[in-house]
Amino acid sequence: MVRVGLTPERLTLAGAELADEVGFEQVTVSALARRFDVKVASLYSHLKNSQELRTRIALFALEELADRVADALAGRAGKDALAAFANAYRTYAREHPGRYDAARLRLDPATAAASAGVRHAQMTRAILRGYDLTEPDQTHAVRMLGSVFHGYVSLELAGGFDHSKPDPQQSWDWIIDSLDMLLRNRPTDN
Repeated sequence: MVRVGLTPERLTLAGAELADEVGFEQVTVSALARRFDVKVASLYSHLKNSQELRTRIALFALEELADRVADALAGRAGKDALAAFANAYRTYAREHPGRYDAARLRLDPATAAASAGVRHAQMTRAILRGYDLTEPDQTHAVRMLGSVFHGYVSLELAGGFDHSKPDPQQSWDWIIDSLDMLLRNRPTDN
């Protein structure tokens, strides 16, 4: 019998909230059952296993982050768009550290192709159109931005900048300025 009120969507949202509280690696069907004060078996009518739950949370986080980034990018171009994208990414990671980790989950190719991860790549490429990059430089730039943003955010979330000067915000702003300058002044291979 299906428990009233429990749906895959509700379980996904609760799993995402749990990820933010205890860390994405700690989210399991068992942990979710404890949260709802139900037997684990009662959740298996909604979820196959913990991997399906984790995948659902990852897809939810990718969609949520893509929506947030799209809102931040609306009407912006150039450095303003680059900064808006970076700041939306960083803010999401700070507000939802478990969901942010979930968004990094390796998905199978078919699931990844149908996910909001595609929107993330499209938005990054839209920003880069303002820098007049051609291939393969555009792909290199997508990878660079993802690496820099993820690296900084991961170090910051782990407390890597807690006891150092200058203020991490100043470093973040310096990085955005430097990336903008690099992208504007990238030599072409002619």
